[in-house]
Amino acid sequence: MTELTDPHGPVTAAEAVAFPQDRTCPFHPPTGYDPLRHAPALSRVSLYDGREVWAVTGYATARALLSDPRLSTDRRRPGFPTPTARFANVRDRRVALLGVDDPEHRTQRRMMIPSFTLQRAARLRPTIQRIVDGLLDAMIEKGPPAELVSAFALPVPSMVICGLLGVPYADHEFFEEQSRRLLRGPTAADTQQARERLEEYLGGLIDDKARQAEPGDGVLDDLVHQQLREGALDRAELVSLAVILLVAGHETTANMISLGTYTLLQYPDRLAELRADPALLPAAVEELMRMLSIADGLLRLALEDIEIDGVTIRAGEGVVFATSVINRDAARYDDPDTLDLHRPSRHHIAFGFGIHQCLGQNLARAELEIALGTLLRRLPGLRLAAPAQEIPFKPGDTIQGMLELPVTW
Repeated sequence: MTELTDPHGPVTAAEAVAFPQDRTCPFHPPTGYDPLRHAPALSRVSLYDGREVWAVTGYATARALLSDPRLSTDRRRPGFPTPTARFANVRDRRVALLGVDDPEHRTQRRMMIPSFTLQRAARLRPTIQRIVDGLLDAMIEKGPPAELVSAFALPVPSMVICGLLGVPYADHEFFEEQSRRLLRGPTAADTQQARERLEEYLGGLIDDKARQAEPGDGVLDDLVHQQLREGALDRAELVSLAVILLVAGHETTANMISLGTYTLLQYPDRLAELRADPALLPAAVEELMRMLSIADGLLRLALEDIEIDGVTIRAGEGVVFATSVINRDAARYDDPDTLDLHRPSRHHIAFGFGIHQCLGQNLARAELEIALGTLLRRLPGLRLAAPAQEIPFKPGDTIQGMLELPVTW
């Protein structure tokens, strides 16, 4: 039996906490993680197949370990932790950026950095604003009520990433559906098929771009006509890179827009404060990312023994970073369960930390500030069109967000 430390006295746990779990409220960690919040910074959790791995729940410990090269992100390594059967079924497939270690990771990231700088995101802001205004124009013209995920939260980042990468937005229904199946398909076979269809689609698009005498103005065009032709990337590597850029580029931001809107509507005082002072918007976006922690459960494998916080993580053991718990570490954040628009929360780990910190974070921040700010400004009467407790949200084994969000104004 493990004894866990609690400020009000010892807490005992007869068995490891299961990970991942579904949330009972879409903007709070699962109540089943409560023992982890009172535990040491490193605890044991149990995955779907019964395997126990280390769970990191402390903020300082998380930053130290996410910077440690002795932890690998390469899911193809034997013993890499698999949180779901769906994940286990595709773990042997190449995953660019997120699923490779240095030096391969460093090479890939260096190719992509110019496309995702703060300056590039700033130059894209007028384009993002036009996309947001156009979608809201259509929503307002049609009149209330509206389903905000399909009408706004999903198409905003989908249009943006298509324009940035050079992917035809006309194909958005296909790749959005395959992305959904990849991240939360009902079966492992469904997930594998979605991955194959995305690879086939993007491989064909890359081949078309390679046949063009002059490149287009998208990121994939640049990679094809420079890195691919010069041999810095092979076709399989480029296809893998395209998959992760396309899927991550719209899924995560879409979920933040939908869940961020839902959360603000549950905090009317904070919402009124934000509407009264739009200068709070950047801080509000950071606080929402901290509080919502939609990518909950970063995975690593120990390549060597690691001693930290009086614990030894043995080589070959799995490590999961419980982001929703880390970003509510009371040792780092005062009153962490409260939405505080004045909190200095920029250094949360919603984007990860270390060499694998999210490459698209500058673009995501720009999209969230523009999408949420414009939505609240143009629809001052925005409110839910159904009881909050009846609105469905996503299960805990995928990126967190709303399945749908009926609103009116």
